[in-house]
Amino acid sequence: MNFLRGVMGSQPTGPQPTGAETIQKLCDRVASSTLLEDRRDAVRALKSLSKKYRMEVGTMAIDHLVRILQTDRSDTEILGYALDTLYNIVCNDEEEEPEENLQKQEDDMGAQFTDKFVQEPENITLLLTLLEEFDFHVRWPGVKLLTALLKNQCAQVQGIILVSPMGVSRLMDLLADSREVIRNDGLLLLQQLTKGNAAIQKIVAFENAFERLLDIITEEGSSDGGIVVEDCLLLLLNLLKNNSSNQNFFKEGSYIQKMKPWFEVGDDNSGWSAQKVTNLHLMLQLVRVMVSPVNSPGATASCQKAMFQCGLLQQLCTILMATGVPADILTETINTVSEVIRGSEVNQDYFASVNAPSNPPRPAIVVLLMSMVNERQPFVLRCAVLYCFQCFLYKNHKGQGEIVATLLPSTIDANSVSAGQLLCGGLFSADSLSNWCAAVALAHALQDNLTQKEQLLRVQLATSLGKPPVSLLQQCTNILSQGDKLNRRGSRVQTKVGLLMLLCTWISNCPIAVMHFLHNQDNVPFLTGQISENLGEDERLVQGLCALLLGICIYYNDNSLENYTKEKLKQLIEKRIGKENFVEKLGFITKHELYSRAAQKPQPAFSTPEHMLFDHEFTKLVKELEGMITKAVLKSSEEEKKEEEVKKTLEQHDSIVTQYKELIREQDSQINELKEQMTLLTSQNEKMQNTITQQLSQIQQHKDQYNILKLKLGKDNQQTANQAEAAHVNGLQPEELSQLREQLEELQRQNQLLQTQLTEKDSVITSLKAEGIPSAEGSTSEVTVLQGELELLKAQLQSQTTEITQLQTERQELLRGSETTAAVPGENSLYTEKIAGLESRLSAQTAETQKLKGEVKTLLGSRELMEKDLASATSTAAIMQAEKSKLQQEVQESKKEQDDLLMLLADQDQKILSLKQRLKDLGETIEDEDDLDSKDQFDDDDEEEEEEECDE
Repeated sequence: MNFLRGVMGSQPTGPQPTGAETIQKLCDRVASSTLLEDRRDAVRALKSLSKKYRMEVGTMAIDHLVRILQTDRSDTEILGYALDTLYNIVCNDEEEEPEENLQKQEDDMGAQFTDKFVQEPENITLLLTLLEEFDFHVRWPGVKLLTALLKNQCAQVQGIILVSPMGVSRLMDLLADSREVIRNDGLLLLQQLTKGNAAIQKIVAFENAFERLLDIITEEGSSDGGIVVEDCLLLLLNLLKNNSSNQNFFKEGSYIQKMKPWFEVGDDNSGWSAQKVTNLHLMLQLVRVMVSPVNSPGATASCQKAMFQCGLLQQLCTILMATGVPADILTETINTVSEVIRGSEVNQDYFASVNAPSNPPRPAIVVLLMSMVNERQPFVLRCAVLYCFQCFLYKNHKGQGEIVATLLPSTIDANSVSAGQLLCGGLFSADSLSNWCAAVALAHALQDNLTQKEQLLRVQLATSLGKPPVSLLQQCTNILSQGDKLNRRGSRVQTKVGLLMLLCTWISNCPIAVMHFLHNQDNVPFLTGQISENLGEDERLVQGLCALLLGICIYYNDNSLENYTKEKLKQLIEKRIGKENFVEKLGFITKHELYSRAAQKPQPAFSTPEHMLFDHEFTKLVKELEGMITKAVLKSSEEEKKEEEVKKTLEQHDSIVTQYKELIREQDSQINELKEQMTLLTSQNEKMQNTITQQLSQIQQHKDQYNILKLKLGKDNQQTANQAEAAHVNGLQPEELSQLREQLEELQRQNQLLQTQLTEKDSVITSLKAEGIPSAEGSTSEVTVLQGELELLKAQLQSQTTEITQLQTERQELLRGSETTAAVPGENSLYTEKIAGLESRLSAQTAETQKLKGEVKTLLGSRELMEKDLASATSTAAIMQAEKSKLQQEVQESKKEQDDLLMLLADQDQKILSLKQRLKDLGETIEDEDDLDSKDQFDDDDEEEEEEECDE
């Protein structure tokens, strides 16, 4: 351990080992020691040497340190030493090496050791596993080491973490750590992890990162918080910037509403700390990320709507009009409000209604424009106000009309300052930047709005006393022509560029404005003179813009002015400038280095005022018009005539096509109506067909029923006729025969009824016999008597039935005899007498039947009484039976108790006998056996008596 003593403290005598030798010995000890304490001491020594001898430790010990992390997982102390050592190797400490060359070497060294560590993806996976260890001395150095690796090799480490199972989730757990040091360093780790990787950003967002970060910001004091709030906001910016999925998730999760409390600023805004300014600046950037013009229009519109509904826009406008707000915060707030209202009609209307807290109150737009045209205001603030004004007018025809209206003579108020007056003042002021800003702002009031372009032609300006007023259009051209009187060359260029952009925007796609511009005889010579001159590099842009303005006068010329028709202007260009030279000068615009920069995004972002030359919307106009103007200038008159003829032909074709389209539309509508009518008629037809089918089937059924009834009626008529003839032959009337027939049928029905009643009584009697109860003997005898009477009645009915049958037989024979002897007159009287006798017998039988019915009714009444008696007897018997069962149960219980007593007595006798035997053995006297026998006999008699009582 001498080398450890040399490293850690005392200085032994003799030659001292070099740092490399000491590190090599320590590495050997780490690799070969079997005792954990020895390995721990060696790793601790490597940690102490890792900063001074970074190259040596990184070269010789990195593999041994990784092996320690793999094998000694049970000892948190040695794990902490190993992680600290690895962190010192890969980390580039910027504070200790301020010199540039040394810092570059340190960065290269850190990247080199990071590459070596990351070559094995298992090392990153091992590090993620170690982060699950809760021990502070393991988790904290692990977080720092992973952060350093991400700083050095971000993309490679991100790829390994992304494919590692639950890799991002493990890192998200760091935000929930109760130790603030680990939580704060976890924020730094997640910042590095989410840089430029959309996949990881989505995973982190869906791991509930927004909720956790917003909670931390609230806990730390929002904008008044410290560096932790700044770290949270930076991480939120990483997650949301250029990530539409996370932006949508942030909006759908109602997190925009949670941002409103951040911007609650009090009345006293003095003494803002640097950290508060930084925090609020990042918060405003976060709002801008959600409504950035580079986002999809639908997503931006939904976020703008949410910000207005939750009151966030109102809160931002409050900061905008507050006093004591730092300049950079005010500038960023103006930019933020600009993008929140850009293209949103509701938000733009609200912003137009905001008033500044002044006396008298002034619209916020007027107050902002006052700052824009004031050359004493900071440059970035003036740019922000211009951007705000542009966003207010973007796709806002109503706002454009309100701005232009403030310039018209009928609406000018001499007692107040309007937006139009401020723009005109800035347009003609001595400050070139104010000229440019006012020209661009006024151009945005005319953007894509033909009505306002025509209205602005009415504006008249008073130049000086005693001179008539001139139009705004003429005044702009006058300033262009007097540009040589300006003092500074750069300022002259900036003013000319601003005015030329305004004129190009004004007269484009507006033939009336073109006519007004050409009506001034000095304008065209000025433009041709500017284009044809050989000016310096700075003036080339002015030449290109003059060529663009002249080209617009050609392209949108309606040939209303005889001296400046399209053809004459092209001839003028060909004579004085040359077509190729004109096209070359026109190309100077797009070739300018500041043109491409302005075309990238709507916000005017310039490093210096001199670079403020192009507007974003104007670059779109140039891109649209350049090709069309080039074609219009290069074409000859014959080609133009041909094109005009082609245009006329195309217009005719278009009109014909339009007519045919209208005709086709009308026919389509008629076809659709006819289809609907056809569908309706088809459904009605189907219903009618179904109805007809049903009716036909019903008619067929009625026909069948009619035929059946017809056949039956024919048979009945034939039988009736035959019977009438037979009765007439026998001397009887048909009415008498029908009466006899009815009487016979009535007797048969009565007979069947009596038979049924007798059968029911037999079944009742049989059931009563089967259910006979001993206690109901009297009822049973009465039932027997009733049964005898019913038997007798049954026999009488049977005999009566027999007689009725005989009578029917005789009647049939008489009828047959009357048919056979119908031709013999002498026998007719004989049959008549027989029928009369038959009728008398039938009447007697009828009377007897009535008598039997009366008797049956009497018997039925008796039967009902007997059934009631029988039911009461049955219930009594059931009660007795229940009592009997109860007594039998009690007897069984008594017998069981008796058996238990007998068992106890037997045991007692056995004990007595044993005691007697012991007494005999001891020489004691006992009672005689006879006494015992007589006593046992007495006990037996008592038991017999008890049993008899129980049986009873």
